[in-house]
Amino acid sequence: MTYSLQLFDDIITNPLKDGVLVIQLNRPNEFNALRTKLLDEIAQVLVRAEEDENVRCVVLTGNQKAFAAGADIKEMATKSPADVLRDPRAASWKVIRNFKKPLIAAVNGYCLGGGNELAMHCDIIVAGENAKFGQPEINLGIIPGAGGTQRFTSLLGKSKAMRYVLTGDFMSAKQAYEAGLVAEIFAPEETLDQAINIAKKIAQKAPIAVELAKEAVLKASDSLLESGLAFERKAFAVLFSTSDQKEGADAFINKRPPVYKGS
Repeated sequence: MTYSLQLFDDIITNPLKDGVLVIQLNRPNEFNALRTKLLDEIAQVLVRAEEDENVRCVVLTGNQKAFAAGADIKEMATKSPADVLRDPRAASWKVIRNFKKPLIAAVNGYCLGGGNELAMHCDIIVAGENAKFGQPEINLGIIPGAGGTQRFTSLLGKSKAMRYVLTGDFMSAKQAYEAGLVAEIFAPEETLDQAINIAKKIAQKAPIAVELAKEAVLKASDSLLESGLAFERKAFAVLFSTSDQKEGADAFINKRPPVYKGS
C-alpha cells in the first residue's frame, strides 16, 4: 500500500520507510484541534496499517507549535447530551485504542485535552522541551471525554491526576517526564527524528512478539479501564445538559472569562 498517495484533509501520511509509517496532524491554523474528520482520517489509516504486514510501527505527530491543542470547541459547543452519546468520534477513538501495532506520539508544543488523550492512546510518548500537556476541560465546564480521567490517573496516580484535571493547569515536558507520562525529552527539532529512530528499532523486532508484548503491558493497567471509560463517557455527555457547559464554550469562543452558576 502506498499511503502517501491517499489524500486527506486533516492529516498527512508520509511514505512508508523501514517499516515505519508517520502520520502528521495537519490543521496548523487551528493548532491541530481534533474535529470529527481528523479523528476519522487517523482511524482510516490505522485500519489499513493494521492489515498491512509491511507496517511495523506508526508515529503520530503534529508540528512545532502543537501536537493537538484539544477538541474542536466550535464543533462541540452546541451539542446536546444525546449528540455526545451518539458522537461518531467514539468509533474513531475505539479504532485508535484497539490498534494492535506499536503507536508512538512525537509531541511538540501544546498537547491538551483531546490532544493529550490522543497522545495517551499511544504506547510511547516522546516530547520536545517545549511541550505542554494537560486536561483543561474543567475550564469549559466539562470533563475529559476520551479517556483523560482514566489514563491520567493510571499514569500519574490519583493525587497528580486530580491536581491537573481539577485545575486545568498545564504540565511542562519536564514535569510530564518526571510523572511518567513521557518516556524521553529532546530538543524540539529532534523530537520527530528521535521518535522515528525508536520506531525503526521496534520495526526490526519479531512482529508477533511485539504485538503480544504490547498487549501484555497494556493488560497490566487496562483491567478496569473499560468500566472507567464508560462512566467517564456518560458523565461527559450529562455535562452537555448544563448551562455552565454552554457558558464555558461561549466564553472560550468569544475569548472572555466564563461566569459559572452551577446549573
